[in-house]
Amino acid sequence: MPLDIDRFAHVGSPLQRWDPRFKLAALGVLVVAVALIKTIPVAAAALIGAVVLVSLACLPASFVSQGVKWVSLFLLPFLLIMPLSYPGEAAFHILGLPFAWEGFRLAVLIVVKALAIVLFAYAMFGSSRFDISMIALQHLKCPKVIVQMLLFTYRYIFVFLAEMRRMDVAMSARGFVKRADRRTLRVMGDFVGTLLVRSFERTERIYKAMLSKGYQGEFHTLVVFNATSKDLVKAVLILLGAALLFGVDVAGIFNRAELGWY
Repeated sequence: MPLDIDRFAHVGSPLQRWDPRFKLAALGVLVVAVALIKTIPVAAAALIGAVVLVSLACLPASFVSQGVKWVSLFLLPFLLIMPLSYPGEAAFHILGLPFAWEGFRLAVLIVVKALAIVLFAYAMFGSSRFDISMIALQHLKCPKVIVQMLLFTYRYIFVFLAEMRRMDVAMSARGFVKRADRRTLRVMGDFVGTLLVRSFERTERIYKAMLSKGYQGEFHTLVVFNATSKDLVKAVLILLGAALLFGVDVAGIFNRAELGWY
């Protein structure tokens, strides 16, 4: 399946051997720090750090690039739209549209930070089984509703994708061919509606089955976490890195360098 982020969680690495509770807490703080960055050089440093962490997680480059590719396609419009729509004085015009360097700077900042956060997410969740990560979140006193939503959303994405493929194969077996016409749009609308109805019915059946088996809103597990001093040291190093990035950004050391762009 293309979305199983923990496909290589069995691969031994420094992050795979890191206690999931410490890993999620430390990397979660790091992600928040990256999200608050306001200068491109600091965001670029965070992106380099994310690449290093992914390499330490021993995740295959082809596996990570598959996810980054789709994120990059989503981020590309920012580089095209923001420079041409940013309010303020335009540096020059492209096809009659004003181009603002500040808009371009903000677009680059968004793209770099988003890529860094995605890579941190791969390092965070790709080096541990997803269910173990959710149990670790539960141990960290994360609200139970959020933990359940994350786990069930991740789990049933695959179920709904399989259902969608079965329906698509059934349509093709009956001679349906997708074309750029109104009939195709009508059929695809019915396709989406049927998928939503089936998904809702499946969700209701699953929820009733869980209640009948004693489900009370939390997950019971036999997993036992054993933290060591190494886990604490790794967490401290990550937190120091997050503090360094945030401190350098707040200090405005690179603000003058960015102003030199335009």
